[in-house]
Amino acid sequence: MQRPTMSSDTAAWRFQVWAAFVISLGFTALGIYALPADLWTRGYLGMGLFFTVSSSFALAKTVRDMHEAQRLHHKLDDAEAERILRDATLREAA
Repeated sequence: MQRPTMSSDTAAWRFQVWAAFVISLGFTALGIYALPADLWTRGYLGMGLFFTVSSSFALAKTVRDMHEAQRLHHKLDDAEAERILRDATLREAA
């Protein structure tokens, strides 16, 4: 059975993803802070930003976990099919 290869992200890609996240979060927070509105409005928008970011992380983790669970399920199915084929080949040889 072949071992599945793990694709690894490059350092440039990881940097670009983190830079985009930090820049977008920073500028959005700065925009909320500089907004010509009262403190309650800016606080409400800041909380909305916080919950949007945290729910994005939760969604990304959930999607990743579902993908990994499907990979494990398919890996188990492949191992079972390989075992059945090996057993059938051994019976034919005997």
